[in-house]
Amino acid sequence: MSAQTAGPETLGHFSDEPPQEPQDNKKAKAITGKSPMRIAMGRLAHDKIAMMCAAVVVMFVLIAVFAGAICSFFNVSTETVLPSQYLDTLGGGLPLKGPPLHGYDPDHPFGIAPQSATDNLAYWVYGARTSLEISFTATVFASIFGIVLGLIAGFVGGVVDKSISFLVDLFLTIPFLLAGLVIAPIINQNFNASDNYPRIQFWALIVVLAGFGWMGVARLIRGEVLSLREREFVQAARVIGMPTRRILVKELLPNLAAPIVVSISLMLPTFVAAEAGFAYLGIGVTSGISWGQTINKATPFFETYPLYLWEPVIGIVALVLALNLLGDAVRDALDPKTRR
Repeated sequence: MSAQTAGPETLGHFSDEPPQEPQDNKKAKAITGKSPMRIAMGRLAHDKIAMMCAAVVVMFVLIAVFAGAICSFFNVSTETVLPSQYLDTLGGGLPLKGPPLHGYDPDHPFGIAPQSATDNLAYWVYGARTSLEISFTATVFASIFGIVLGLIAGFVGGVVDKSISFLVDLFLTIPFLLAGLVIAPIINQNFNASDNYPRIQFWALIVVLAGFGWMGVARLIRGEVLSLREREFVQAARVIGMPTRRILVKELLPNLAAPIVVSISLMLPTFVAAEAGFAYLGIGVTSGISWGQTINKATPFFETYPLYLWEPVIGIVALVLALNLLGDAVRDALDPKTRR
């Protein structure tokens, strides 16, 4: 009888291993509790191309930051003019040492410049510093200006929105190159005799790049704010009497992190290429060290000494390509609709 009153037997597993959870449940548990930014960073970390591009960008940043230490390590300088025995004065001033015309010179790994006999490595390293310094500063100013105007235009609306939109359209009709061609002669005429002329050129180029590069950010932020200002959390903040400035900074701005990061990542390579282009045309940094200036000086030696030209060109292409690919990867990682 005791056997009959006993409860039904429970079927056990054929193995001692615990039951396996479905793969979808594991993915759901892995994502649970993570913010959208953490999810995007995880997706970005699994993108091999993005990681390679990020490594290239970090390498250029380290070169720019430690330019002086790199030059000291190789015992080269931008101000050192090498002895005349390094140049063939009868053969157009071409170098007598270093590739590609001669063997490798460990004292000057990138060779020396024709006619001037300055070290190419020193000019390349400091050219990277100039390019990144100008492009990064211009990107910061353009982003701040565009974000502020975009927030105000999208949230306030009315006459303010129309005025800012008209200002954006007006600046979009003026190209970078035309602005540089107009501003460069004015600066040259008024500040050419100044001791701070190189620094004046530096900041003038930043003003040109930032002053004519903020419009895309402003338009993007304005469109995002127009869709966010009618959301429940913004309406609740208005009902409880939260000041407008606090709504913009505390409520709207955190929800705009993704488009801001994407716009900055795509603006930076544009400014790197624009800085080199301005310097090549003689309306950018002409009194300092720049990749564009090196390309301008190396153009006549394209056939006789191509190394002088290819070094800054490869630097610009590598940096701009890495920044563009990294910007595309960031955009895809922040977009929840994409699956890479």
